[in-house]
Amino acid sequence: MLKNNTENFIACECSPSDADIIIFGAPFDGTTSFRPGTRFGPRAIRSESFGLETYSPYLDADLSDVRAADCGDIDLPFGNPDRALDIIEEFAGEIFSMGKIPYMLGGEHLASVGMFRAAIKRFPNIRILHFDAHADLRREYLGERLSHACAMRLCHDLTGDGKIFQFGIRSGDRDEFEFARGHTTMRKFSLEGIDEALMEISRNPVYLSVDLDVLDPSEFPGTGTPEAGGVSFDELRKALSKVCLNANVVALDAMELSPHYDLSGISTAAAGKIVRETLLALSIGKSKIKTSVKK
Repeated sequence: MLKNNTENFIACECSPSDADIIIFGAPFDGTTSFRPGTRFGPRAIRSESFGLETYSPYLDADLSDVRAADCGDIDLPFGNPDRALDIIEEFAGEIFSMGKIPYMLGGEHLASVGMFRAAIKRFPNIRILHFDAHADLRREYLGERLSHACAMRLCHDLTGDGKIFQFGIRSGDRDEFEFARGHTTMRKFSLEGIDEALMEISRNPVYLSVDLDVLDPSEFPGTGTPEAGGVSFDELRKALSKVCLNANVVALDAMELSPHYDLSGISTAAAGKIVRETLLALSIGKSKIKTSVKK
C-alpha cells in the first residue's frame, strides 16, 4: 500500500489514492561510470523545492491545484542493479494498477529501465521521448549489460525500432551513433524536432525520460558525467512543457542529479523547477485530454 512521505516535494500532499500523479525517488547509483552521487538526488530535490514558489508564471498555474502525492524514496539494494530494477518495476506497477501517473526522481538513468518495464506491460504501444547528453545505447559497458550507459538500449530491446525519440545527444561511442541511425530517431546537439516527434507519436502513450545532464554544465554542473555543449534551462523547460501539454504522457522521470558536485545549489534548484513545471504542464495537458474526450 502506497503512503505519503514525511517530506514531500512542495505542495504534493495528496493521498496516493486521491492523486493523479505519484512522485517517488529511486536513489540508486550502483553502475555510475564516472562520478557517483545520484542516490542523493531525490532527497535534495524535495528539500530544496521549498525554495520555490508553488505558482508558475510560465504556465499561470499553481501546484496547489495539482493532485499529486509524494511517496518518498524506495529502498534499493547497493551493488545489485538487477534486484533494484525489479523493485522499481514492482513499485511503478503498483502505481499503474491504481490508474495513476508515476513520476520517478533519480538516481542514475539505469533506474528508468525498471519503470519502463512496468510501463510497457501496461501500455504495449508506448513511445519514449528521451532527453540526454548521452546516447545510452551501448550493448554493454565494461562487460555489464545493466549500466546507465545502456539504459536506452535496454528499453529498445523491449520496444523495437522506431519507438524511441532522442534529443540533445552529444556524447557516445561510434557504435551507439551507428545504432541510432537505424533504430531510434536521434536529434544531436539540440532539442529541435519536438514538434515533428509529437506529430509522429500522435496519441500513443509516452514515457518521458529526462537525464538532467542534457543541460549545459555551465547551468547544471551537479551531475556525474557533465558534457559541454548542452541546452539552456529555458530551452529544456519549454520543450518539456510542450511535451507534457500535448502528448499522452503516462510516466516520466528526472534523473542524474548529483547535488554535492554543485555546492552553490544551482543544479538542485534547476532540477526542482523542472519538476514543478512538468507537474503543472502534465496536469494541464491531462485536463485538456479529458475535456476533448468528453466533447
